[in-house]
Amino acid sequence: MKRLTAWTLLTIFLPCSLFAQGAPPAPVSVESARKDLFSATLWVPGTVISRNDARVAAETDGRITWVAEPGSRIEAGEAFARIDDTDLKLTLGDNQARLESLRAQKRFQEANLERLQRLQRSDNAAANQIDEAQSQLDMTLQEIQRADIAVAQTRRRIEQTRVAAPFPAVVVERLVQVGEFVSRGTPVARIVDTDNREIRVQAPLSVSPYVRPGLEVSVDHAGSESLSPVARVIPVGDERSRMFEIRVAATDPAWVVGSPVRVALPNSDPRELVAIPRDALVLRGSEMFVLRVTSENTVEKVMVDTGIGLGSMVEVIGAVDAGDRVVVRGAERLRPGQSVIITNAAETKLTNS
Repeated sequence: MKRLTAWTLLTIFLPCSLFAQGAPPAPVSVESARKDLFSATLWVPGTVISRNDARVAAETDGRITWVAEPGSRIEAGEAFARIDDTDLKLTLGDNQARLESLRAQKRFQEANLERLQRLQRSDNAAANQIDEAQSQLDMTLQEIQRADIAVAQTRRRIEQTRVAAPFPAVVVERLVQVGEFVSRGTPVARIVDTDNREIRVQAPLSVSPYVRPGLEVSVDHAGSESLSPVARVIPVGDERSRMFEIRVAATDPAWVVGSPVRVALPNSDPRELVAIPRDALVLRGSEMFVLRVTSENTVEKVMVDTGIGLGSMVEVIGAVDAGDRVVVRGAERLRPGQSVIITNAAETKLTNS
């Protein structure tokens, strides 16, 4: 008979002593099952765009003398490009000189007409002389009006040499360079309002009955989800792609114009159901179940089936009720009846209250 060594005795009795003392509670994160009105959702791609994105064109002909650098921030009405106005200022001087000449002619004709009218009262002037003087004065008045319009038009063209922003924006791209000659209607620069943004979504026509302005939808940007309202629905589908356009408010300042996002759109009528986070589902072999935390902070196994997807949540069919705490982190090595300690703050507070 072999003698039992000290090491053999330790290997026999140590596990038994540990089992007698009991394993420490396993740390887990839990979330509560929710019972509410839910709709099935469909994730579709979208893009953050600016509501004001324009290629602003020149309103007059001339040579470009200055264009703001890309990245420059400009206010509404502020110039971001200028066109040489030397010739227009010369034209304005000529128009003003002609206007002053016509006004001097008008003063002479008014004085001449008044003199003839005085002579007529003493029968020293013929009626046709008065008619002719009146006609010349009327024509001069019309010429003065035309000259006033010419001065105003030239001043307006000089003002148009300041290519101004119609809205607060950032200069994104210069489409012409200093020294280039541009004609009226030539795009000068692209400017974008980076503060007034929204999300443009192309969605299948199948979701159109369930989407309306004001509906809160989930938006996923770089792995972070948030809720944003639907701003506008454009209920006209493309006959080739069978898609229609939805605009969603871009409420997060971190969403840069051009950023790709995903938007969860309802794909069915809402109905009351129980939903849990997808991370709470445990698949082992052919079994699907969740581990529910009891009031004694032990876990029990509950067999379930799944229904419609709800973004990060999923409909659960089985003996799970609203408010049940299910394990979402740390379930891999748990066994039914095992003690747990809840680590996420919100649920710990519920446990201790």
